[in-house]
Amino acid sequence: MNKRKTAQHATEVFARLKRAHPDAHCELDHETPLQLLVATILSAQCTDKRVNMVTPLLFKTFPTAASLADADPEKLEEIIKSTGFFRNKTKSLIGLGKALVERHNGEVPDSMDTLVKLPGIGRKTANVILGNAFGKNEGVVVDTHVARLSHRLGLTKETDPVKIEQDLIPLFPRKDWALLSHLLIFHGRRVCVARAPKCEICVLNDICPSSSTTE
Repeated sequence: MNKRKTAQHATEVFARLKRAHPDAHCELDHETPLQLLVATILSAQCTDKRVNMVTPLLFKTFPTAASLADADPEKLEEIIKSTGFFRNKTKSLIGLGKALVERHNGEVPDSMDTLVKLPGIGRKTANVILGNAFGKNEGVVVDTHVARLSHRLGLTKETDPVKIEQDLIPLFPRKDWALLSHLLIFHGRRVCVARAPKCEICVLNDICPSSSTTE
């Protein structure tokens, strides 16, 4: 597919997914930028559903960056244990709390440059925070669902998340970047699942190069 056709294809993909998933949104429950940042760290190798079961007690017990910085590791580990890799996540959360207190008066910064300088925060997590907590479209969140669907839909041939993001950015208006991720994630969880995509019910099956229904 040449660039022009890919751009037209991308526009059609977005329009159809927006109609199919009008309720697409960030599925990590949060009320503040700090809560979203903590939930995003916990979501590594874990489902959003599981994270949302853990975070009410976590947010109540450690409501601020300062309380995270001073957290008793064993108490924090016990609360987040079911999200997996809980020892590493505990270290990350305490380190994050300390960095926020020392560098940003306990507040979550709202720029890519400052976010990615925080311990354990990469570009993907920074995009999640900027797009959903601050309404800033600095890039496209590329998680496993976004990467998988971008490949299947012929939007990229890259495998590295940063390179996938670079391919997606010019295909969609900046104002749609955060929503694009939500749409692809919603569709990836409900229809275009990893092992057995439900091509027969997919709204993209006639334009998807990977569809099993395409002749």
